[in-house]
Amino acid sequence: MQKYVNLRGHEVFTFQWSKRGEALVILHGGLSHSEKVKKYLLPAVKRNFKVFAYDRTGHGHTANQKGSFHFNFQTKELIAFLEDVVKEPAHLIGWSDGANIALLAAIRRPELVRSVVSIGGNTTAAQVRLKIGKPEVSPEAQADHDRVSPDPASELIKKITTAFKVWKSEPNISPATLSKIKCPVLILAGDDDVISAKESEKIYQAITNARLAIVPGSSHSVVKEKPELVHALLKDFYAHPDYPLTRDPISRINNQ
Repeated sequence: MQKYVNLRGHEVFTFQWSKRGEALVILHGGLSHSEKVKKYLLPAVKRNFKVFAYDRTGHGHTANQKGSFHFNFQTKELIAFLEDVVKEPAHLIGWSDGANIALLAAIRRPELVRSVVSIGGNTTAAQVRLKIGKPEVSPEAQADHDRVSPDPASELIKKITTAFKVWKSEPNISPATLSKIKCPVLILAGDDDVISAKESEKIYQAITNARLAIVPGSSHSVVKEKPELVHALLKDFYAHPDYPLTRDPISRINNQ
């Protein structure tokens, strides 16, 4: 099922694919939309969860608004979606910008978040080991925007320019702030991700009830490159939500 809902004064395009189990929300990446991620993540969760997604403001089928690419705006929008549409605490799977928003929501409103899967997420702009160049629009991106967006075609370059500016300074989540997250968290990234394994490990180390998965032979597009492995990791994560008890604990030994 897909439809527009009025989310506190703005028409937001939403999806729901199943009605059984606990709620789960899939969060797409920046300058992307839900259609681009559903086929890679939905198969792993649609059997056991009530799955939702939505196109964030300025993305996909949802029209733009002033300030919509800042993470504070997007986090507030996710919280509103959880309260008004999902109407119950949910598991969150976020890819790239979606991962950052999921972590921020878990910090700000822990009672609304059952767990977080952060795929290629970052907590500071400095963690991104990719030079953000001049904003450009490819023919493919323009065609996709014109196909789904209610915004004028000329709006796409403005969105890209704004996103690039935001990515140079946001998000800003300190390890101390990350440590406030108490729900189960899976930090997942490719071994050749724009967020290095070293930086992903820092995020993992800051969260008490976290797990770390660095997927070999993959990049920031890990969900497209290694879908079966990603699905296996997701299913294992949801099958074992309790604090991990390993046979030879090292870093977790003082965190229980």
